[in-house]
Amino acid sequence: MLALRKTEAAFGIEALEVPDPGAPAAGEVQIRVEAVGICGSDVHAYEWTDGYQHMVPYLPVTMGHEFAGRVVAVGPGVAMAEGTRVAVHPRVYSGDGQIAWPGGPRPGVARRSLGLTADGAFARFLNVAAGNALPLPEAVDAELGALVEPLAVAADAVLVGEVGIGDTVLVLGPGTIGQGLALMARAAGAGRVIITGRGDQPRYDVLRQLGFNDIVDVGEGPLVDQVLAITGGKPVDVVLEATGYPPSIIDALQVLKREGVLVAAGIHAAPLNLPLTTFVRNRHQLRASHGSEHRTWERVIALLARDPEGFRPMITHRLPLDRGLEGFELSRQRAASKVMLMP
Repeated sequence: MLALRKTEAAFGIEALEVPDPGAPAAGEVQIRVEAVGICGSDVHAYEWTDGYQHMVPYLPVTMGHEFAGRVVAVGPGVAMAEGTRVAVHPRVYSGDGQIAWPGGPRPGVARRSLGLTADGAFARFLNVAAGNALPLPEAVDAELGALVEPLAVAADAVLVGEVGIGDTVLVLGPGTIGQGLALMARAAGAGRVIITGRGDQPRYDVLRQLGFNDIVDVGEGPLVDQVLAITGGKPVDVVLEATGYPPSIIDALQVLKREGVLVAAGIHAAPLNLPLTTFVRNRHQLRASHGSEHRTWERVIALLARDPEGFRPMITHRLPLDRGLEGFELSRQRAASKVMLMP
């Protein structure tokens, strides 16, 4: 079968023929992948930017971790029925043969991630632990199911930031995670959501389709001036970061209220040079959020089922797997917002 694989610690990804995964083992299910998104993390690994060296011991690896599909075979001891439509959490544990949930990591096992440090879903079939497969309701089709992973990442960041009813929230970055942060902040009760970017017109268009009109382009003037113009000079309550660009955090702290929270969710290739005295005097809180939890996936799936079409504008391009390299370039050049591949 065709698979998109990262084969070396350098720029690029290869489309290669690989063997089918074979029958699922005990506790596993085999998924026929129906939709898999190209993530910002995938693009960074494709470009081989700093922050992805942890993949080296696992190369070559089939990438792809935002996906949904259908169970086509089950291994011994699995109660899930063939034909079940599922979204798949990419966190896996190896070393004791147990499924990922419930509970966290266990002693003596290694945590890995489908599509980064274990073979992922840029392929037609994939075997995964049955505990990682969450059934999808009828209203949530495969391409929306493939959005559960990035939306859950965003939802967990919003929970870390403790966004509350009526809050003014500043989102740094207009990409898929930034869009998810905006959507989940609104779902948490935020009264106003402002999103920043730089020359990201295709993503601004998506944000407007999603119902967000307070958009700041930092290429057109200082972030501080533009944000305060929108808020009438009032600081924001929470900042949610998804840029991977440390200076954006420093800029955003200038508009964050005293005792406000900034949540960093991006992967950064450079350190943060934080002016600590100002940070301390303002009693700002810098928090981090990474990945997502099982309970968050269940919440996100429920949100998708309630209003599936409200999320669909996030997907701007749909391509077959054999055009995956084209999809990577569309994403890398920011000509697309979310590219969905259909194996």
